[in-house]
Amino acid sequence: MLLDNSLEIEVKFHLPEVASTRNLILSLGATPCSRVFETNTRFEDGAKSLKDQGILVRLRKDDRIRLTFKSLPPALDEDFKIHRELEVQVDDFETCRAILEGLGFYPAQTYEKWRETFTLRDTKLLIDTMPYGVFLEIEGQKSGIRNMANQLALKWKERIVLNYLEIFEIIRRKEALPFNDVTFHNFDRTRVDIETYLPILYAG
Repeated sequence: MLLDNSLEIEVKFHLPEVASTRNLILSLGATPCSRVFETNTRFEDGAKSLKDQGILVRLRKDDRIRLTFKSLPPALDEDFKIHRELEVQVDDFETCRAILEGLGFYPAQTYEKWRETFTLRDTKLLIDTMPYGVFLEIEGQKSGIRNMANQLALKWKERIVLNYLEIFEIIRRKEALPFNDVTFHNFDRTRVDIETYLPILYAG
């Protein structure tokens, strides 16, 4: 049985200039929480069926270690990225990975990012530095997300509801990239102009 608070609602925006957005977030009274480096491992089942079902099983390591399960919501919404999310904190990354592998899952993809977190009332603002670009993710209730986007002078038509792996898949196919892991090391050798992809990323 899914918990009532398992529904997560968010959108993201590309940030061409980070400092001014960070300053504006702080000027609104947001509380800075942390800036951490994340290593994420996405797992698949033997039939490679999870991704096709819109399911994500992820093991994340930053200043904590967390196991996450994400799935599609009861009804899709074109205006927001919405999913069911269940998450638990675990003590040992390698042991949890071994348990997943023992159950028949295997590590299919690694992705990294730097994440800086701010909170303002019931809304989270996350500045995510991905290997291919920087984005602001706004997470909360729909009205709070829209209000925050307006206060930050972000154009709603330029919101992105794809997740970071979906964005990478678009880039990987267009650029014919020879790798599957979204790591800073891989992108050190591959220069991608994310702004050329923005028109096809926007939800409109």
